[in-house]
Amino acid sequence: MRLFIKPLLIVIVSLLSLASFAIEDTETNKKGIPNKPSPARLVNIIPASAGPFSKAQIDALENDLVDFANSTSTQIVLVVVDNFQGYDKATFATELGHKWKVGQKGKDNGIVILLKPKEVGNGKGDVFIATGYGLEGVIPDAVAKRIVEFEMIPSFKQKDYYSGIKKGIVVLKGLALEEFTAKQYVNKRQGRKKGKGYAKFIIFGIFILLSLIFNRRKGNYYSPGHRVPFWTALFLGSSMRGGNNSWDDFSSGGGGFGGFGGGGFGGGGAGGSW
Repeated sequence: MRLFIKPLLIVIVSLLSLASFAIEDTETNKKGIPNKPSPARLVNIIPASAGPFSKAQIDALENDLVDFANSTSTQIVLVVVDNFQGYDKATFATELGHKWKVGQKGKDNGIVILLKPKEVGNGKGDVFIATGYGLEGVIPDAVAKRIVEFEMIPSFKQKDYYSGIKKGIVVLKGLALEEFTAKQYVNKRQGRKKGKGYAKFIIFGIFILLSLIFNRRKGNYYSPGHRVPFWTALFLGSSMRGGNNSWDDFSSGGGGFGGFGGGGFGGGGAGGSW
């Protein structure tokens, strides 16, 4: 009887391994999710007609992300598509990260930036940042949402997809490297916004004061209803307009891309539409 126990155990273990492999294969090959590129690339336009970038821009983004991946092991993948194949953008980005195994096994330090330009597909622009398990702590969902809304979408609305992606990548790289924390990023962002508001009021006050001095010297004392000189009103009008939402204070920098390492994704991240 003992002679048959060992072969039987071997057969059972083999069957369990095959079953596990079949389940994993099914989970990572869901219908409609694009296959992993060969050779592997970090900037992928599927199909090519969906891309809003020039060849020079694609090469610049690819080189930047390859340098970052080689120097840190953190992989940021940009995927541009013309539709989500029936999935919502969050599921599409997460499943793509699973299927392509973006990031390093054991570190789960992959990021997928999924973009559907407004000019293709159904006419609505969509973007989603999916983070691997290992980055969910340093890039919380709420911060990913702010990156999308503050760094990316304002440029996308101007059809400047390259600038929007670059600004988003700069912040993602800084957070992944822990050059600054999520809290510091949020505070910096809020400070910039408040600072712009304060600056507008200061400028307004300065030019009102200059206007009063100018009119006093001419013998025209200020009284309610007195009109501000045209040049002052013109300057105030231009200075009170909102500026852009660029994030220029943080930067991070670091061969060819060696391929994906096998990171896992748990549904972390956030996105937006315009």
